[in-house]
Amino acid sequence: MYLSYLDESGTPGDKTTKFFVLGGVTVFERQTHWLEREMDAIADRYQQQVGGQYLELHAAPMRNRKEGWEQFSPADRAQGAADVLRLLEGPQIKASVFAAVIEKSQMLRTADILPYCFEVLATKVDDFLAYKYQKRGEQARGILVLDRKQALEEANMQALHRTFKHLGHGNGRLRNFAEVPMFLDSKASRLIQLADSICYWIYRRYESQDDRGWQLIEPHFASLGNGRSGLHEVLDPATPAVLAGLPPQPYPFPPPLAPQPFREIVLPVAVAPARIAPGAVITV
Repeated sequence: MYLSYLDESGTPGDKTTKFFVLGGVTVFERQTHWLEREMDAIADRYQQQVGGQYLELHAAPMRNRKEGWEQFSPADRAQGAADVLRLLEGPQIKASVFAAVIEKSQMLRTADILPYCFEVLATKVDDFLAYKYQKRGEQARGILVLDRKQALEEANMQALHRTFKHLGHGNGRLRNFAEVPMFLDSKASRLIQLADSICYWIYRRYESQDDRGWQLIEPHFASLGNGRSGLHEVLDPATPAVLAGLPPQPYPFPPPLAPQPFREIVLPVAVAPARIAPGAVITV
């Protein structure tokens, strides 16, 4: 089973911004524990400095000094942001990145942006799983896991996926998903936070011409065979030339830190109250 954690950056209807990104990371089920453990270790470096306060590894608050990150210096916050993205480089973690990048001026209707992105990414993940079968004989299924937003949006996304799974979509029929999308609160999943960081730094490249995060993300876009990748773009014809000529960033990301020992957080063991009367006959 492959779990694809997705999030978004930008807002389809926001007229003050030019781009919208839906994207994230696909990870084999047995690797999620280790990836979460590595993210916990990054967060723990900072949580120890603020008395154990839980900090989400959300890229925008880390960069903009919000949600607890205002207590840290720019250098510390940049180090944390870079270390999260460098988890994609881990030799034992085979993570594949997917993203749909939309320059909103190139879509005829704002209401089509999110459904279009969802269709594109669902198709790409489906093709990724099919490619694994064709190349390695790996009979794997997938589930999309998204950050929980408003209930109405969740209902819309569920309906979209049912449509793609059972009726087909613009590019055919999805065949490799085990279930309709799942929705999680980002506080409960470091992997959703990783998807947030990936989305945010992809968005920064297009919206703000800041490619610091992109340089760490780009090598890890999924390979789908025949030269296809996990990246889908809908851009103004002039935009690729602008992106190709981005100047060096004045404040590059810091280099990796030396490996730190992981500090296991041990919670006190509570004694559960008795639930069954003494002498009861229990059949198993």
